[in-house]
Amino acid sequence: MTAAGLTSQQTAPKFHWLAYQQLLDSALPIGGFSHSFGLETLVQQGRLQTVDELEAYIGTMLANSWASSDAMVIKAVYQHMPSETWEQLWEIDHMLHVQRASSEARIGVQKMGRRLLQLAKSMYPDLSWQSLDEAVKAGRCSSNHPMIHGWVSYQLRVPLDQAVEGYLYSCIMTCINSALRLMSMGQTQGQILLAKLVPLTEREWRRVAHLDPLDAYTNSPAADLAMMQHETLYSRLFMS
Repeated sequence: MTAAGLTSQQTAPKFHWLAYQQLLDSALPIGGFSHSFGLETLVQQGRLQTVDELEAYIGTMLANSWASSDAMVIKAVYQHMPSETWEQLWEIDHMLHVQRASSEARIGVQKMGRRLLQLAKSMYPDLSWQSLDEAVKAGRCSSNHPMIHGWVSYQLRVPLDQAVEGYLYSCIMTCINSALRLMSMGQTQGQILLAKLVPLTEREWRRVAHLDPLDAYTNSPAADLAMMQHETLYSRLFMS
């Protein structure tokens, strides 16, 4: 094993749930508050107006995008980091990056990943970063949000199931926080909806956990189209 591999296994802190919780905090400054990923389009078009419709939208994204695609990147990190088979890992990250239909989604998820990478390196300078840094600088790794989430989670010794479910939770929370600024709903309604949706993180992950990361897929055409249309909206709260 290389020196970088020894660093990740020997100097990483023992898993502490509060350390991991920090990565899931909605206040984490990685830019999630700046992106609605098509939600703003759906609200402006009148296609998503009620809390029930928001719940259905989030459930669809969980099943057909976040769990079936993003979570596969996290699984790939846990598969390839122990053996340090970096090129296979970078290939999967890039494959799922280019599969995102809209440029808004590709750019937004990549920006969040790179901000998380910068932040995590400041928070945990003793973890292994060299292989990832070199790949990002050389353009071999797309450094998307789920990729960096998996990289940090693995080195903090977060179990894979928790790392995936935590990521899915953060996706739900980001979407609800966006909806609070776009829709007629209050904080209490948002928290009730979050509590209602949390069990879906485990259910959707178990449904796809057997997949090979190379078999990852997305099936959310309406959301993809809304992301493409977002940049042409007359007025926008969120970045395009």
